[in-house]
Amino acid sequence: MARSIAWHLVLLGMLAAPAALVHAEPSAARQAQLARWLRDDCGACHGMTLQGGLGSPLTANALAGKPRDGLVATVLQGRPGTAMPPWQPFMTQEEAQWLIDRLQAGKPPPVLPASSASALHD
Repeated sequence: MARSIAWHLVLLGMLAAPAALVHAEPSAARQAQLARWLRDDCGACHGMTLQGGLGSPLTANALAGKPRDGLVATVLQGRPGTAMPPWQPFMTQEEAQWLIDRLQAGKPPPVLPASSASALHD
């Protein structure tokens, strides 16, 4: 009986786990798009090497200790009263999390050459 109850509690815990913990990576084509946005659009303010500019640096050192959820919220909602726009119309929360995870790890996604990126769409 006790084993049965314990098993049910384990199952219940698995069902109650936040969905955000279980998410797939963006497709290769979408990763390429996100990498281009990071370089071209984010880089316009945060620096092409992400070392900072008008916006703060997006390096692993600069993001160390900052809560992931707060950074994701900034990406998606922007910063009212600043030049930081909201990206929610263009990307999902999972995609923003994917970008933030890479930035915090110091491994921003590489931008593929145009010929490689277009091959991902075929």
